[in-house]
Amino acid sequence: MAAGVDEATPGRVTGDGGVVVLGSARTAPERELLTGWAARTHPGAPLCFDEADLRDALDGAGADTTVVPVRVTWLPPTRAAEWADGTGAPPEKPKPSDLLALLGHRRPPAFWQRRIARQAPDRARVVEGEAATLADLRRRHDQDAREDPLPAFVHRAGVLACERAERALIGDHYTVPRMVVDQIVASTRVREKLRELAAEHDRGFDDVLADMRDRLGDLAAVQSPLAIDAFRTALAPMHAPAWDVQVDTETVEPLRELSRTAPLVFLPTHRSYADPLVLAEVLRENDLPRNTVLGGNNMAFWPIGPLGKRAGVVFIRRTSGDDPVYRLALREYIAHLVSKRFNLEWYIEGGRSRTGKLRSPSMGLLSYLARALDDDRAPDVQLVPTSIVYDRLYELDAMAAEQGGSGKSAEGLGWLARYVRGQARNHGTARVRFGEPFSLREALAEAGEGPSRLEKVAFTICDGINRATPATPTALVTFALLGTGGRALTLDQIRVSVSPLLDHLDRLGRPGPREGLRGEGIERTLERLVTGEVVERYDGGDETVWSIRDGRHRVAAFYRNGAIHHFVDRAIVELALLAASRAPAGSDPLEVAWQDALALRDLLKFEFFFPSKRRFSDDIAAETALVDPDWRDRVQDADAAAALLERTRFLVAPRTLRSFLDAQWVVASRLAGQDPQVPVDRKEFGKECLGLGRQLLRQGRVTRPDSVSTELYASALDLADNRGLLDTAGTDVAAARTLFRDEIAEVRDRLVELARIEERLTEELLS
Repeated sequence: MAAGVDEATPGRVTGDGGVVVLGSARTAPERELLTGWAARTHPGAPLCFDEADLRDALDGAGADTTVVPVRVTWLPPTRAAEWADGTGAPPEKPKPSDLLALLGHRRPPAFWQRRIARQAPDRARVVEGEAATLADLRRRHDQDAREDPLPAFVHRAGVLACERAERALIGDHYTVPRMVVDQIVASTRVREKLRELAAEHDRGFDDVLADMRDRLGDLAAVQSPLAIDAFRTALAPMHAPAWDVQVDTETVEPLRELSRTAPLVFLPTHRSYADPLVLAEVLRENDLPRNTVLGGNNMAFWPIGPLGKRAGVVFIRRTSGDDPVYRLALREYIAHLVSKRFNLEWYIEGGRSRTGKLRSPSMGLLSYLARALDDDRAPDVQLVPTSIVYDRLYELDAMAAEQGGSGKSAEGLGWLARYVRGQARNHGTARVRFGEPFSLREALAEAGEGPSRLEKVAFTICDGINRATPATPTALVTFALLGTGGRALTLDQIRVSVSPLLDHLDRLGRPGPREGLRGEGIERTLERLVTGEVVERYDGGDETVWSIRDGRHRVAAFYRNGAIHHFVDRAIVELALLAASRAPAGSDPLEVAWQDALALRDLLKFEFFFPSKRRFSDDIAAETALVDPDWRDRVQDADAAAALLERTRFLVAPRTLRSFLDAQWVVASRLAGQDPQVPVDRKEFGKECLGLGRQLLRQGRVTRPDSVSTELYASALDLADNRGLLDTAGTDVAAARTLFRDEIAEVRDRLVELARIEERLTEELLS
């Protein structure tokens, strides 16, 4: 048999003290191929296939002896090569037949290998990994894994070197980390940590080491080429029929360049179960390496779990509880992946958003990554804020019901079958856009030391995600319809309502596919919302009119909230101008407006992600200049400040903020009526707020059905906790809770007044 030799081989030997060939073979035919290659390329050099052979070869070898790792890589036939070599376009929709075509080439059975090597020798390629001298290998062994036998360390290093070289043949779509558990537990530093844990918990070292191996075994994922193709094929029905995917290609090119010099950590929005599948296809089609995805183990059921673990998905426990070994294993595994320059992906919100806007960030994985950099165990990484938004989501009905107090359905085979059925028809467009990448090391340095260090980095990530998130047609049309007070609008009226929103976003330079909304795009968007039973179309009169369907306000608000962050600064400006118009005699209206803007920023900090105060000041000034370029002079006079609001073309504060303030007011009212000495049980308190919210909605004291939301109540309670209002041992907690409620009530009163002005403006606009 003769095998081809990869032209991209990393290079020949540099040492002068002889050669040891380290072969990685799984079958007899592969051994034969490597034996022939070694005889031709390094005649007389020992060929080692296992640690015992390697121990004998290294015994007495000089420091300048060079170890050359090699393996056989089986290339696909022409049809399947479109999937693997990075040169051809992948099929638009993977089919089961494609998977069958792949079974014979990723790791062919031994009885096929001889036939392939004989009939198609170019498909059996000997790949040579980067060679290393024995002196260099000993140095690395003593530095990183001195408790591990040298032959085991060298064998592991050879396998990894071959995998890196193999990528030149099969492309960056497939990165294959192996022997991860052995690499991590062989580390001297890790073993020291395990000894500390053993001593702290009065356990034997071997017992803790065995636990560490078990935890790492549960976590460690590989990226098997065959499993990746199987995973893509099996799970394609979860996303491929549902959306046409659009990518902002201008944001892709910088990532391609960065990925050559630094590991990337993608931090996307989380709206759908399909997010990782959509993003994986985008990366593949743009010739970026596949990410190692860190996700919840709620999705680890068959077949997603077994396939996913072999396709680069790490299934993480929702909580590590009192298992310090698991926490150490996860931390070390993340550090290992980054040190080996694998790109990572996780969802910083910690779960899918139920409201359509970004949730508060979950800090656990970010803290592990930051520690790896602080300890110089990993190179710097580039964080990539990533936005994924959808015209329509099948799973949204269930998420909206959860906000109203319904339980969450468990994931499993039955759930998967229902999900695939729901995704069988087209739901419009999925839009992927990457924000500006930034260095984690630089962000940590800028954040400084202190308890809020990671929070500052996380908020920078979330701010980057928001800035990358486009204002979609669905978001803008629902934004317009939710601001009508329940009235139905004609097509022309919807177009007139959307137009100032489009103009404002254009003036701000915010992203979004908005061109079509000035033409037929509104009709297409309305029909999509009608099909999804979010909007009701009525044709029984002289003109066709559209309105939000009864009981569908939470769903409509989800779509609206996908773009709501683009209008938050404008809403704060409107409220601050109203505060300036009410400035007490003798005060400076400009200072009143600025202090009010800062107070609103603090009140909304658990709902939206604000930049630093300096940048926030610049953003607010820029927003106010759009209302009136001479605002600084006009705001000096209270009457002139009020006139600014009357003359503006449109207002957004009631539509943007009322639901969140209503939810805060419900929580604050409930807290103010509760004995401050009684601890707050968050779960029970949330149920009480749901009941109170439903009552107040029926009474018309809260006006937005989407404000009756477990997620909004949880954020409001986080704000109260941040202000010390849940501290039963604090002094004057009852008075502080009352002030909290009154502060929110005052802002709600201003929103009501702005809503009256907005109604007059809307009447003029629509007429």
